[in-house]
Amino acid sequence: MISVDGPSGTGKGTLALRLAERLGWHFLDSGALYRLVALCAGDAGVALDDEAGVARVAHELPVRFEVSGGEFRTLLEGRDEAERLRTEDAGTAASVVAALPAVRAALLERQHQFRQLPGLVADGRDMGTVVFPDAVLKLFLTASVEVRAARRHKQLRGKGIDVSLAALLEDIRRRDQRDRQRTIAPLLPAPDAAILDTTDLGISAVEHHVIGLLRERGIA
Repeated sequence: MISVDGPSGTGKGTLALRLAERLGWHFLDSGALYRLVALCAGDAGVALDDEAGVARVAHELPVRFEVSGGEFRTLLEGRDEAERLRTEDAGTAASVVAALPAVRAALLERQHQFRQLPGLVADGRDMGTVVFPDAVLKLFLTASVEVRAARRHKQLRGKGIDVSLAALLEDIRRRDQRDRQRTIAPLLPAPDAAILDTTDLGISAVEHHVIGLLRERGIA
């Protein structure tokens, strides 16, 4: 069991996916779960501040993840929702519902169900602190907010989405503050997590370092 936590734009999702494929393990994108909850709540006309209503949506979420050839698919009742989930609005909405205790409780059991043999790589913000505190390796990735905004800006522009870098920077700052200050499962590294600053590192260098940590523990 490997947990990969940290704020958006640090490369944690890409790293977690690469590790899962390399090890032949299962993969959990917990952020996608929260984005799906917010998306489904909106589709059902449930206000994001309606804690009980959003929690009901979380309990009934018909989601399945697939990983193949380096590609990650989020399937909701068989439909690939990747494009809808990766918008900035979806990320902001996910951060809002993630602060609701009843929603977090509803998704906790669902996340535990992803833990299956031969192993699991879980990507999120509280994987190593709350969801899987017994993970054999806990990683926490960081990077400067400016670099994270620039990475997201490049990613969106590559998809043909025109967005202001200044607006992205402000949105990431607000999301970080909300995630770190929430009373339930705030964004912070586990005491025994390996903290990696990816500001000046490419994903291959980060992966190489983590593989070294895995070998030290006899995992890879």
